[in-house]
Amino acid sequence: MPYAEIEYEVRGGIATVTLNRPQKMNAYTFVMRNEMLDVFDRIDADDDVRAVVVTGAGHAFCAGADLSGGGDTFDKDRSKDMFAGEDDVLEDGTPRDGGGTVALRIARCLKPVIGAFNGAAVGVGVTMTLPMDVRLASEKARFGFVFARRGIVTEAASSWFLPRLVGIAQAMEWAATGRIFDAQEALAGRLVSRVHAPGELLPAAYALAREIADNTSAVSVAAIRRLMWSGLSAPSPWDAHIADSRLMASLGGAADAVEGVSSFLEKRDAAFPLRVSKDLPPEVPDWPVR
Repeated sequence: MPYAEIEYEVRGGIATVTLNRPQKMNAYTFVMRNEMLDVFDRIDADDDVRAVVVTGAGHAFCAGADLSGGGDTFDKDRSKDMFAGEDDVLEDGTPRDGGGTVALRIARCLKPVIGAFNGAAVGVGVTMTLPMDVRLASEKARFGFVFARRGIVTEAASSWFLPRLVGIAQAMEWAATGRIFDAQEALAGRLVSRVHAPGELLPAAYALAREIADNTSAVSVAAIRRLMWSGLSAPSPWDAHIADSRLMASLGGAADAVEGVSSFLEKRDAAFPLRVSKDLPPEVPDWPVR
């Protein structure tokens, strides 16, 4: 499908998703929500995509929800931008938070996702990135979990993701104050992994994506990603051991394991034959589509 509010490109095994409303600081809308869901479906279906970089056009990453609708922006009966739609509701009929559907789709992605914060990332502009695997920031990036200042609550499942990433104390400080903070504070609080000069941000993101694409088994990375995220809520390390054991048994004799060991012993680059679309073992943890 053609996209109106994001851009999508695949080059050399790396997909780039660019939030593309620069005149509105890439503010989030229902259109953007639907396009993000669609593009991650495309990413998972394309075996040529080995890693994903998400960034923003212009000077911002995403300034949060588009507030041009005024005081009714978050009213479920009047706003069509912040919720998933009339056909996508919880069991009790409550409309689903639209940002949450995007965050959960990213969480379910089978490819590693790298967020490259080129500028402001506020509200849903930061919460929808929490399921990304690595977040890198420009020195010019600014962040804000501003929900309490707008009279609403943290969304996009961030009450689950954020404390696991940064700890409950840091999560509550940022969410309770709703203040804007800079890239260095984000780094100190472990929201981002590294901070780069503006011109070095995307090269750093692509270098990381390239390291993944050139050196690893796509099936291994997909399985590890699911193990890691599901392991965050495993009741004990024994439960994680069970999941690990099943996948080691499933993949240990598969073609990628043979190639991985053989290429190491022969001191050559590996050429892993398995493909995520058809070779992912059933033992890989899974969650609902949306």
